[in-house]
This record gives sequence, C-alpha cells and structure tokens, in this order.
Amino acid sequence: MEIFDDDLNAEVIGFGALNVDKLYSVENIAGADEESFVKSSQDTPGGSAANTIVGLSRLGISTSIIGKIAEDDDGELIEYNLAINEVFSNNLIYADNGSTGKCLGFVDSKGDRCLYVDPGVNDDIVIDEINPLNIMRCKIMHYTSFVGDSFKTQIELLQKLNEDTILSFDPGMLYVQKGFDEIKPILDKCDILLINESELRLLFNDGVSSYKQLAKNLLDNGISTIVVKRGSQGVFACNNDEECYVEAFECDVVDTTGAGDSFNSGFLYAYLKKYDLEKSCKIGNWVASKAIEGFGMDKFPKLSELKKFIN
Repeated sequence: MEIFDDDLNAEVIGFGALNVDKLYSVENIAGADEESFVKSSQDTPGGSAANTIVGLSRLGISTSIIGKIAEDDDGELIEYNLAINEVFSNNLIYADNGSTGKCLGFVDSKGDRCLYVDPGVNDDIVIDEINPLNIMRCKIMHYTSFVGDSFKTQIELLQKLNEDTILSFDPGMLYVQKGFDEIKPILDKCDILLINESELRLLFNDGVSSYKQLAKNLLDNGISTIVVKRGSQGVFACNNDEECYVEAFECDVVDTTGAGDSFNSGFLYAYLKKYDLEKSCKIGNWVASKAIEGFGMDKFPKLSELKKFIN
C-alpha cells in the first residue's frame, strides 16, 4: 500500500498531456499546396497542464502533475524539466511500452503557430494508475485536454476529489470540439473555466452573441469564475459579484505557444493569494507577456520578477 508523503503535498495538481514540443521556426506557415522553409528548430518540454504547472512552480507554488511518459529520450527530457522546476513527481506514471507524446509546432516570424499532436502514451492513463492519497489535499486540480481515452479517466477522477478542491479547467480546442454535452460532466464540477474566445463561441455554436454574454451564460450553469482569453485584445472575466476587462501588455513576441497556459499560471497564483478578479487577470496577462518573449518555457517568470511587478 502506498503511503501519502506530506512533504509532497502540492497546492496545485495538473492533469493533462505531457508532450515534448518539437518547435520549428519557419518563414511562414504553409497552407495547402504551399511551401515554406525551416530556419531553426528545438525540442522543449510542453503540454498545456505542464506549462501551467511549471509556471506556478516558478512563482513559488508547490505543484505536481498527473501524466504519463515512456522510457525514451523525450520522457527523460520531460522528467528532467519537471525536476529542475521543482514539480513533485509523485503523480507521474511510467509506461512499460510505447512512446512519449510529441507536439510538432511551426512558428512563423510574427509568432503565430500551428500544431500537430502525436499523443503517444498520454492516452493510456486509467484510473487505477492514480493514487487518490496523492491528490486529496490539493487546493486546485487543473484539467487540460487529451486526444483520446484519458478524457474518460479525468471524468472518473472527479468523484475522488476532495469536496473542498477547486477544479480549474482549460478545455482547449480538442475538448471544445467534443461539444457541450460531452464535456458537461467536467463543466458541472468546474469552479474556474479558462477558455479563449474562439473556443467559447464553438462551445455554444454561436458566432453572433457577444463573448461577454456567452461567458455570463456559463455563470448560469454554475461555474463560479469564467475567464475569456482574447490574445492581444486582452482578457474578460466574470463571476457572480463582478466582471472586468483587462488589456494585454505590450511585449516583443517570439513564440505564442503556451501563452494561454502561462496566463493560467499567473491567474491561478493570484487566485490562491486571494487577489480580486481584475488583479488576477492583470497578473495573468503580465506572466503571459513575459512567457511569449521566448520559446517554450524559457521566459516563464520567477516569483522575484512577479513581486517587482506587483509592487
């Protein structure tokens, strides 16, 4: 029987795909029957949940992640990255066979991107591989998307969460494309929904209503806080007591991959520190503005930098 180690008690646990991002810097992103060329490339650990969790760890929050890797070079890179960023490894799952997930990303000179995902062992997670003792004391459980069947395991895990645990959910386009009814079990338990405007419109199949009205519709569904990420156009957020719009910060964009994930880390940090909604969005925007000034997680800020911004 596994015993819970109180020294590994994480405030925030992520549950999502663990990938190595194979990032290619290109002159332009080619469309159908078009050609472009690669200027440079690099491998960087990624995955939406992992990006957010590493971002939180750099801001001084104790973290862990539920995810699966194989015994290959990419798995070793992910494990090493989590270790050097002081993310607890007690919820990592190791596959006997298969390959670690990969995400091929093509980033153009403006920082725009397109992504292709090879999920590997990410989609093989079953509920029996998750030790409930390791998750019972976390303050926030943060869900992000999988390509395949691990989505069902996320739904099963909802019943094992402590009733005081806050569920944060960034569905991404993969889950939004499933449709409202299929992801409804997660939405029903969700306390904080972090979603971009395109995903929000697709979720409701509504390209006409204002994003503000669509967000408020989700308040009626019982979600406590909705944050609509709008890229360079800033962020809108609302709860039952207030709403706010916060502009994005100007910055030198290098790579927008993980921008929304880094926003999540700043917002969830502020939420844990009990900042109000507007301040939380400002901190999220600031963290994102720093993150996109480099590739992957290179420029994710540290707590010392954030304290200077707050002060």
